[in-house]
This record gives sequence, C-alpha cells and structure tokens, in this order.
Amino acid sequence: MDDTPQRIVCLTEETTETLYRLGEADRIVGISGFTVRPPEARKEKPKVSAFTSAKIDRILELEPDLVLGFSDMQADIAAELIRAGVEVYVFNQRSIAGILAMIRRLGGLIGAPDKADALIRELEEGMERVRQEATALPRTPRVYFEEWDDPPITGIGWVHELVALAGGEDCFPERAACADAASRIIADPDEVIAAAPDLIIGSWCGKRFRPEKVAARPGWDTIPAVRDGHLYEIKSVDILQPGPAALTDGLTQLAACIRSTAEGRAGSRDTRSAQP
Repeated sequence: MDDTPQRIVCLTEETTETLYRLGEADRIVGISGFTVRPPEARKEKPKVSAFTSAKIDRILELEPDLVLGFSDMQADIAAELIRAGVEVYVFNQRSIAGILAMIRRLGGLIGAPDKADALIRELEEGMERVRQEATALPRTPRVYFEEWDDPPITGIGWVHELVALAGGEDCFPERAACADAASRIIADPDEVIAAAPDLIIGSWCGKRFRPEKVAARPGWDTIPAVRDGHLYEIKSVDILQPGPAALTDGLTQLAACIRSTAEGRAGSRDTRSAQP
C-alpha cells in the first residue's frame, strides 16, 4: 500500500511550483492565494491561505495528509494544524543549497526521489551555464538589490549568491547573511551612496518598482547606477520565492542586467522590467 502523501496543501508558492515541475500536481489540493507559478495552479487549485494567515477550517475540509509551509512566519498556522491532527512539514531554505535541499526533501516526502534528483541536475546545469558565461564579462559590476523601499531592505541570502554567480558583486554581503528582513534594513541611505553601485535592481514585493523615485532620492544622483541609468526591476515572484523560479527566470534576468552593465550598454531610468 502506498503511504506517501496524496492530498497536499502548499502554504507558499515554491512547493507548489516544485510539485508541478516534478509532475506531481495531482497531489495538491490547496495552495496559497499568493501563488502565481505555475499560472495553471491558480485556475486548478483552491486558495486556502495568505502568507501569515490561513483558512484553517477550509484546509481541514480538504482532509490533507500533508501540509507544506515555509519559515517561522508560518509557525502559528503550523501549530494550529498540528493541534488539529494534521501532519505539517515546514521548510526554511535561505540559500541556493537550501533551495536544492528543499527539492530533494520534498521528493523524498512524496516518494519521488528520482524526479527530484533530475530537477536538481537540470537547475544545477542551468546555473553552471550562467556562471561560465559570467567569466567572460569585462568587469564585475557592484550591485545594490532592493527588495523593499520604505524602509530600504537589501537582498536575502540566495539573492546575494545569485548576484555572485551571475558575475556581480553584492554591495551589502554582510546583511545578506541575515534571514530576517529587519536586519537587512539600510537605515542610512548614505550607505548606498558610499557603496557606489553600478547597478540597482528593485524587487519590491507586491508592488511595482519605481526607478524614477529611487533616482530622485537625495544625493543618489551621484551613484553610478543612477548616473548611467542602470536601474532595473525583477518581479519578486521571479526571484524572491526560494524555489526553482529564483534559479531559472530570476537568475536569467539578473544575469542580463549584470551583463548589460558590465558591457557598458546604455541603461534607462524608465526601465520597468529586467530587459536591458
């Protein structure tokens, strides 16, 4: 008798995306309302949670044999479901290695380790291609990645690693090691001026990046990225979800921005997406 989970609720997008990529979407019975990847999930699966809140009664009605969550931010949801007798697994990946480990563990949980290993190999091969291409860049641009604007918050761990993999240098590597957003706040905007990034990438979670507002910050007109127009957006759904998308679409867009800057191609303050 197959005792692997057959009715899975995913409280965040990255496990939903992973299960679809593993060909195991039929097991999913509920998803987060913030899920946009893959697009068919929004059409096919009932939405039962936000990020820090969930419709517990609705989840229980679905009779899941496994609920998948992410981080301490969902600890209260997990605790309530556990008290109701539901099996819950909460991932906490904050790095490229952590994302790959999540995929491997998820494959094990559902009895599909070979599929998980194949997906990991595919992702690793893609990252290696980007790394090899980056070795040919004429220089290493300094990158300021901003995941929120008020207060300014710089990029999390896997973003820092992706910047380096794509041939850039993160301006605030010490903050990237901090899992919590509060520890990655840039309290003094003059720090960014002093860091003199060649490239600014905005990924404001839940709202559109406004490069003209960034360029208008006091004193920021002296920053090379602003002076040369290298301000680009990468949508948060492409790079700030710690799942396959960050290692594929997010990395591809990031590499394009870094390549454009390294090669000295003209940028534009009016850029709305990472299409330099």
